[in-house]
Parts: sequence; C-alpha cells; structure tokens
Amino acid sequence: MQIKTRGIVLSYMKYRETSIITRIYTERLGVQSYVVNGVRKAKPPGRIALFQPFTLLELVAYVARPGSGLTRLAEFRCAEPLRTLPYDVQKSSVGLFLSEVVGRAVREEEQNEPLFRFLHDSILAFDEQEVGTENFALLFLLHLTTYLGFGISSGGELTDQVVLAGHGAAGSAFSTGPAVLRLREFELYFDELLHDPARSTIPNGRVRRELLAVLIRYYQLHVEQLGEIKSLDILSQVLAE
Repeated sequence: MQIKTRGIVLSYMKYRETSIITRIYTERLGVQSYVVNGVRKAKPPGRIALFQPFTLLELVAYVARPGSGLTRLAEFRCAEPLRTLPYDVQKSSVGLFLSEVVGRAVREEEQNEPLFRFLHDSILAFDEQEVGTENFALLFLLHLTTYLGFGISSGGELTDQVVLAGHGAAGSAFSTGPAVLRLREFELYFDELLHDPARSTIPNGRVRRELLAVLIRYYQLHVEQLGEIKSLDILSQVLAE
C-alpha cells in the first residue's frame, strides 16, 4: 500500500554504499523512517540535498505493516524550495539545532495536523525572515511546547520548574544560589518572547545561549530521554554576540 503525504525532513544517516535512512515528520503518518536508495550516487547530482534538515517534501511512501520495520519511498520531490535556510550559515545552524530537538521530542507515528502546520509554517516564515532571526530558535521552542502538551504562559512558570528541578538534583547547573538568581533575571526575557517578541531586550548572543540552555533543560523535564542536544554547541558558535 502507498500513501501520498507532505513531509518535513528531520535527519538522515548513511546506509550501505549509496543509500540513506531518513527520519521525516509526515503530515498523515507522524514520524516515519524510510530507506531511500541511490541518493548518494554522483549522478544525478544534488538528490541528497533534498534530505537536509527541514527540507519540505512531497512523498509517495510505502506504508509499513505493524512490526515490519523500515519501509521505502516510492517517490519524493521538493514541495516548496527554501530560498535562504540551506545557504545562510546562521539560519542553517538554527535549522540543524531545531530539527534535532523536534526529532528527539516528537516520536508519535500518527497524524497531528496542528503540529505539522506549525512546523511547516514556521520553517517557511524563518526562510523568508530578514530581520530578527537571532531570536527565532527561542521563539520556536517556546511555541512548540504548546503542541507537545507542556506549554507555558509566563517566564516565571518556566524558570520555577527549572529551579525546582535543579534543587532536587545534586550537581545541577541550576541548583546554586547565583544560578537561581540568574534564572530569575531571565523571566523578563522569556515574558517578552512569549507576549511581545518585537520588543525583546535580549542584549547579546551570550544571553541567548544561556536562555537556550534553560529552555533545553525545561524540555528535558518534560520529554523522556530527550538527552543532550549535540547541535547546540554548533549553534552557540554562530550566535551573534
């Protein structure tokens, strides 16, 4: 059986000589993994570019039977070409980071139209955005919480949970007195992002990195086995000071 659906690429890994295994968040089937044959061949060139993080695809996919493991793509093509995201270093680093978070936080193999629409529309908006891109990752993660079932309405709500979790974990980065005071300072920045992002007063890239670290800690409290987000280090290197 085959199914037509739109999809958002989350990641891929090499498989055998010329193939890959890709994880895609699909509009109709949720998170799916597919074997894609021959895309790492020299000819025709460029097909592997279709499986970079956050590429928007149209797919014809085989539907796996329960317990049968991996399935394959019968057809695939770019649905909506991205103009800046794959080519701008800062934007592509943000895309890599966010696709890793989504790939770890979203695991359901079922349709979720609001979540798909949020991801799809956010990617297109980021691709078109020319100013204010430095705060996109923070805004995306804050709004994604709503679709994952642990949304927040204020900066204090977020920092309170991180503080309480830090107090309960020996050696936590957020368990010391100075760290708690710093978290309280961050409440204002999170409130601005939640309610009036155009007027954000986040001063520099260093503070953005700290805010991202707090947000990732918040995700770890709510998403079992989220683990370490490896691409956060890459993103930290390109955030403007």
